[in-house]
Amino acid sequence: MNLLVAAGAPQEAAVDTLVLLVPSFEEITHKTLQALDAATDGTLTSLYDIEEFRGKEGESVALFRPSGFVARRVICLGLGAAKEINADSFRRAMGRASRMKAIRSVETAAVYLEKPYVDSANAGAIAEGYLLGSFKMLNYKTGEENVADLKLQSLTILTDQKQSVKKLQGAAERGRVIAEGQILARRLSATPANDLTPKKYAEEARRLAKEFGFECKVLDEKAIAKEKMGGLLAVSQGSAEPPRFLVLEHKGRSDKQKPIVLVGKGVTFDAGGISLKPAANMHEMKQDMTGSAVVVATIATAARLGIARNIVGLIPMTENLPSGTAVKPGDIITMRKGKTVEIINTDAEGRLILADALDYANNFEPQAVIDIATLTGACLFILGYAGAPIVGNNANLMNLIRGASDSTAERVWEMPLWDDFRDAMKSDIADLQNSGGRPAGTLTASAFLENFIGDWPWAHIDIAYMDLEPKGTAYTPKGASGFGVRLLTELLSNWKKV
Repeated sequence: MNLLVAAGAPQEAAVDTLVLLVPSFEEITHKTLQALDAATDGTLTSLYDIEEFRGKEGESVALFRPSGFVARRVICLGLGAAKEINADSFRRAMGRASRMKAIRSVETAAVYLEKPYVDSANAGAIAEGYLLGSFKMLNYKTGEENVADLKLQSLTILTDQKQSVKKLQGAAERGRVIAEGQILARRLSATPANDLTPKKYAEEARRLAKEFGFECKVLDEKAIAKEKMGGLLAVSQGSAEPPRFLVLEHKGRSDKQKPIVLVGKGVTFDAGGISLKPAANMHEMKQDMTGSAVVVATIATAARLGIARNIVGLIPMTENLPSGTAVKPGDIITMRKGKTVEIINTDAEGRLILADALDYANNFEPQAVIDIATLTGACLFILGYAGAPIVGNNANLMNLIRGASDSTAERVWEMPLWDDFRDAMKSDIADLQNSGGRPAGTLTASAFLENFIGDWPWAHIDIAYMDLEPKGTAYTPKGASGFGVRLLTELLSNWKKV
């Protein structure tokens, strides 16, 4: 699809559908709305009088062939109260617009970005909202269900400020690349485990590296054993599928700048091991690799955008299945760092593979390390589906993440890491245990990971329940969300030394 920015009046937009993004109003004072009202014999006034359209968020109205407008139809979309409008308002509005038949069934459409809102962030959000909202996973549909109903070939962001066209075009293109990165994460997360085993996943990562221009190194089971990654080996030993460990690199600087390391959990299917999960909703455990999908997509996006940072992605990949060879509750394993861990619950596997990856990060002498994972079901009882808990050891890094969260509307909230949680992870017969029970499960898991970081700033982002949208929202259809790609891309784009 062509994504364009052009200067011109909305009345002159020669497209099938023109979209006007309208703040809530008490009376029709805006010139474009006044012209549209006059062109439709007072239709907007009538709709206002019956409270059908007043610009409230989520409200919409379609007007056909209004006199004086070149567009065949004009859609008015409510943005909500003017004082509350931000970039995500435009993202949400275009997400809703992307699913309207008046958009999906035509070949050309334009969105008018009026004077108070002509801004790079809003232009990027328009592109993101449209692409993210229109996404459908059709890979496994057959027959007519496999045919995309999206016919739109060209979307134009229209402004009356000619001097802003170049800036807005760059912002819109950046928004497209970021949205496509998030969609990549959604596709990887939604792919069933039989088509995304660790081996197949590694092959896909190699293909993506070649396509988007980053480096990909794959450690097989022999190399993993040589690295003494006892956590990854223990989790994988119950599966017939061998583990893999990915090292991805985006070299955005030619100097020897220390890299920022991203670590993503890559459990391609999690049955819980011997501590078997309940059958209900176990099919969703194909998405227990979403942290890794976010890291892959972020590295690819950084390469496409040419972000001037050295970035490393570390991804341990395995299945967690029950079998006669599976690790058992009560077993004691030795991690790459040399620490011993008593296995209390085999369903607390993600922290084991992340721990080895966090220790491996020392090889790169990083300036900071951020891990992201669908780590704990306990997240549901902290923030639900509304945001991701984060913990860390560096206030500056936490501030950077919060700033990126504010800019992208991918919400995070910092949680404490107290000694109570550290004490809960101590074992009577080993250095550590991999589960401290149900109380504060998200934070005890974070305390476990803390044992494996080096002497560098570290943050942990738990995206359990943020990886899967249960109902569908403005620009996130039901299913895999790709949460985290926008957050990390914004963080890396505006990185400051911590």
